Amino acid sequence: MSTGKTQIVHILGGPNLGRLGSRKPEIYGFTTWAEVSELCQGWAADLDLELVFDQTDGEGELVRMIHRAGDGAAGLILNAAAYTHTSVAVRDAVEAVSIPVIELHLTNPDAREPFRRQNLLADVVTAGIRGFGVQGYLMALEGLASMLTPAED
Repeated sequence: MSTGKTQIVHILGGPNLGRLGSRKPEIYGFTTWAEVSELCQGWAADLDLELVFDQTDGEGELVRMIHRAGDGAAGLILNAAAYTHTSVAVRDAVEAVSIPVIELHLTNPDAREPFRRQNLLADVVTAGIRGFGVQGYLMALEGLASMLTPAED
């Protein structure tokens, strides 16, 4: 369903996501980050969204990317990876932007090691998707698109 207006959204990934497909595939799957990007580009286009897709292993760079999204995008899908559990800086960056932020995790952190159950982002994001693997990115894009598109009466 085309609204005729394309909105920009960012999908940002944190540390080690660039290793998808080879890092612990029994946990994270065999799909590479480049393949996730390709899938997301197609899904975003189908939803009339223009997608900026990026990843970094550096905390400071992720903070800068979140700021850029906040300055120029309609919404953000963020897989902060390990920084979810450790980074007050990433939390503060998310809290500082005034766009919807969907937190995404390929796995369900609550079903994993105890240290992954601490989530510094949960109370500053708009919504969260966990445990659906790569399909979670489609779910996040659809959810974000519905937030950005006014409901028809």
